[in-house]
Amino acid sequence: MGVPPGRVTSGAWGRALLRLVFVLALPAVLVAVWWAASAGSTNVYWPPLRTVFGVFPDVWTGARLRGDVLPSVLRLAAGYTTAAVAGVALGTVIGSWRRVRALCEPVLEFLRAVPPPVLVPVIMLFAGIGDTMKIAVIASGCVWPVLLNTVEGIRAVDPVLAETARSYGITGVARLRDVVLRSASPQIFAGLRQALSIGIILMVISEMFAASNGLGFTVVQFQRGFAIPDMWTGILLLGLLGFLLSVLFGLAERRVLGWYHGLRESGRRSP
Repeated sequence: MGVPPGRVTSGAWGRALLRLVFVLALPAVLVAVWWAASAGSTNVYWPPLRTVFGVFPDVWTGARLRGDVLPSVLRLAAGYTTAAVAGVALGTVIGSWRRVRALCEPVLEFLRAVPPPVLVPVIMLFAGIGDTMKIAVIASGCVWPVLLNTVEGIRAVDPVLAETARSYGITGVARLRDVVLRSASPQIFAGLRQALSIGIILMVISEMFAASNGLGFTVVQFQRGFAIPDMWTGILLLGLLGFLLSVLFGLAERRVLGWYHGLRESGRRSP
């Protein structure tokens, strides 16, 4: 008798539990090592981990989460979304026409070689020191992996598939949406994943310049005020934020690219 649709089997629960153990095992070991190594520390710059954990609830209260963490997340979301839309749009145009690609390639290689943090003072001159500057800094760094991966994904579209779609009369927006972007979507998501970590780094860097709130601003204030355990809590919170965003991105990726992962799984099982 088959399993009713939507019913989770004991085997699925077992695999999920095993995967959770694998995900949490290494972080648990690292925390244990850190806890043991710092337990007897008298170095003011390297406080015991139990001290860092002890001050965490007092530092990151609800008011500070609303006043510093929420603005950072909103800036990251705005900059990342801007980069994703611009990167996919430009990458589709550049990847679809060989002459455009040949024309743009030297400029793209030049621009992507410029480290995004170097652009912070330049963007400050044009965009001021408000949220626009911070969003622009995040977008300027996140756009490159999305754009370049989109170009490569568009270039790698199977010519037989493209020709078949043309022969069936699939053209225009339908061809772009259902054939070109769908075929390139695994590589586009690879670029989006790279851009996520870059966005978090640039979010912190942009908030270290002329800011009045945000995670980067708060960590620097703790450091300048010699509140070292508080500073460590900010670093831990940044790591937790990155982990949470990575998990959410993975869930979205598996949902959108379910067809792709299904093809790979069937390919591995076939003899």
